[in-house]
Amino acid sequence: MARISTHVLDIAKGAPAAGIVVELHAGGQVVRSDRTNADGRTEAPLLTADRISAGTYELIFYVGEYLGRSAFFDRIAIRFAVADEAGNYHVPLLLAAHGYSTYRGS
Repeated sequence: MARISTHVLDIAKGAPAAGIVVELHAGGQVVRSDRTNADGRTEAPLLTADRISAGTYELIFYVGEYLGRSAFFDRIAIRFAVADEAGNYHVPLLLAAHGYSTYRGS
């Protein structure tokens, strides 16, 4: 089963980031929207299927409310390419008030 999933870690606190709205976009359309739970994850992968169409996808993390008054970012967009239609694409966000990082996880 192919999938696209994410989680958010607050690296300043050393803890998962709960309550962040995450949208998955493909082809200019919202595929799914969810909110991170106490583990910093969405309750289910944002997309699962036997095959995921190859192409460009975008995750938008609405972090402004979570970061509060110290927010430098209101939202963070991460665009990535799906090449392996049967693959698993896990795209974590490591978040701090004034910076972030991401990578392709497993």
